[in-house]
This record gives sequence, C-alpha cells and structure tokens, in this order.
Amino acid sequence: MTDQRALHEVMRAELAKVAPGTRLREGLDMMISSRMGALIVVGEIAALEPLCSGGFAIDTSFTPQRLFELSKMDGAIVLDAECDRILKANVHLVPDASLPTSETGMRHRSAERISRQTSALAIAISHRRNVVNLYLRGRRVTLDEIDVLLAKANQAIQTLQNYRQRLAEMLERLTLLEFEDLVTLGDVAEVVGRFETVRRVAREVERYTLQLGTEGRLVKMQLDELTSGVTEQFTLVLRDYSSNPSLRKIAAVRDRLADLPPERIIEPDAIAHELGLTSSEHAELHLRPRGYRAMAQIPMVPGSVVARIVERFGTLTAIARASVEELDAVDGVGGRRAQAISSGLARVKAHVSV
Repeated sequence: MTDQRALHEVMRAELAKVAPGTRLREGLDMMISSRMGALIVVGEIAALEPLCSGGFAIDTSFTPQRLFELSKMDGAIVLDAECDRILKANVHLVPDASLPTSETGMRHRSAERISRQTSALAIAISHRRNVVNLYLRGRRVTLDEIDVLLAKANQAIQTLQNYRQRLAEMLERLTLLEFEDLVTLGDVAEVVGRFETVRRVAREVERYTLQLGTEGRLVKMQLDELTSGVTEQFTLVLRDYSSNPSLRKIAAVRDRLADLPPERIIEPDAIAHELGLTSSEHAELHLRPRGYRAMAQIPMVPGSVVARIVERFGTLTAIARASVEELDAVDGVGGRRAQAISSGLARVKAHVSV
C-alpha cells in the first residue's frame, strides 16, 4: 500500500470521529452555532506534551458541553485519541516553526504544523468564516455543511449508478467476445479502466458517507447496493488476463491500478504493464481468458474445482469445447458437476448471444 492510500485510510478513521451523530461533532456544532473559533488536537498525549505550553491539565471525561465551555478560553484543547477524555485546555501549542504551511491565520498555521509534526488530528474552527478544517499529516479537509454534503453525495451516487450500468454492459460484451474468442487487449483495458473508475467514485461516495455520519444512512445503502460484487468481479477479470492469476498477485495488481493517474487507467499499454504482459503489447493484441469469470456464473462449483479445471484446460475456449467426459476426468469434478459445467457455460453463452 502506498503512503498516499495509507493516509487515505487513516483520514477515513479520523473523519468518522467528527461525523454527525458523534459527541465530538455535537461539540463542534455548538461552537459553530455560537460563531466561536477554536483549536482542538486529538492524539496521543506523549507526542503532544512536548509541544504544549501553559494551560490546564484537566484529564476529565469528554462531553460536548464541556468541550464547548472550555473552547471559550483562548488556548487549544487537547483530547485523547479516542475522544473519550479532555486532557488539557487553554494550552499554547508550540510546533516547529520551520515546518512548511500554506495557511495564513495563526490558529490554522499551528494546526497544520501540529499535524505535520505529530500523528495527531488538528481541528481549527474559524470564528469569522464559520469554517471547520481538519488537518492530518499536513493534509487539510474542510467540513461542509450537511446540505452541501448531501447534494455532493447524491450527485456522486448518480455518477456511480451510470458508471455501474455502463460496466454491466461492458462485461456482457466482454463475455460475448470471450466465447467467440475475439478479445483484444483494448477490450480488457476498457473493462479494467471502468472497474477502477467505479471503485474511485465509490471511494468518493464513501468519504461523503463518513462525513455525513448518521445523516448518510440512505446514501450508504445506495452505495452498498451499487458496489455489491464489484470487487469480486474485478478480481475474476484480473485473474482471467493477468500473467499470474494467484490471489496474492491479483491483490497487488489492484493496488497498483488504484495508484495510476486517471488518464492512465484506460491506456492499453498501462493496463498491459500492470497485468504483467510484455511492454510490446498493443490494443489489438488477441487475448484468451482463463475462464475464472465465466465459471463463476455457474452455481455450486467451488473455487478449488474451478482452479483445477483452469489448470487442466488453460483457456475458456478449451473449457467450453471440452466434453462432459473430459471435464469429469478432472479431479474433484464428478459426472453431475461436469454436466452442470457444460450446460452452464452453454447457458451463459446463449444469454449473451441473444
């Protein structure tokens, strides 16, 4: 996992702490309603203690009301990493002044530098603009109002719905090409790029649901429905066409694809590289699927049996042409399952050929 995606995962957890419905968000909303500025730091006290000057050591249980009352003092408030206790109040924070910052206001400059110097989450509330900014390792996220977030989330859901529908159409076309043995690298690159695009939009919607907290239940339900089975289908496509179909290698391929710039995720040469194909591949190169995705559409065929069939025949074309007797000869298949596989693949082919 790259540093950028690791930071994304950490930021997701931190956003959950300030989502609507949490006690910390309740305290922040009270400050916003009162148009008060504040600087709140959430983290391990051992890392923050050397940067604290003055103030009061409180170490009391957290409540939104206590946070609100303590914010009336000028200094920063320090909470533990779980937001269960208020550790210090009216603290003067002294981060390393040599650390870079793009902020101009004193409170926000301190927040950004604290986040760069420690692993703490710094929350700066501007009393003039009534804006809440979160800082984590130098990265800033501005908390939008609920109505704005819902509008953005619904727009992203509509985009995801359209992309998901297009992906379904592309997969059906790919299945038809697979049975006709007409798949090219360009076809695979288009499908892989669409999968990755769907996953990226889904991650954006997920960020909105985290920020919406209890207000985002319906958005979360839509997200779950639209992304159901996407990762599994993506894995099957990658296993069909990657140079190494092992699940461990495929997980690494998915991670690398997630790191590609948006303009590269539909380029055949970029997809060929990530799939482990040679650098001389081109869009019209003929590819043959192994058959993992097609076989997954047949009920009651375990993955271990699919793997042995793929190992025995090598490609979907060879599997589809195999007789019931030839399928039965594969260890673990058996007569009834061989018949089910043969008739099942025929049904899949007939469905996409209509």
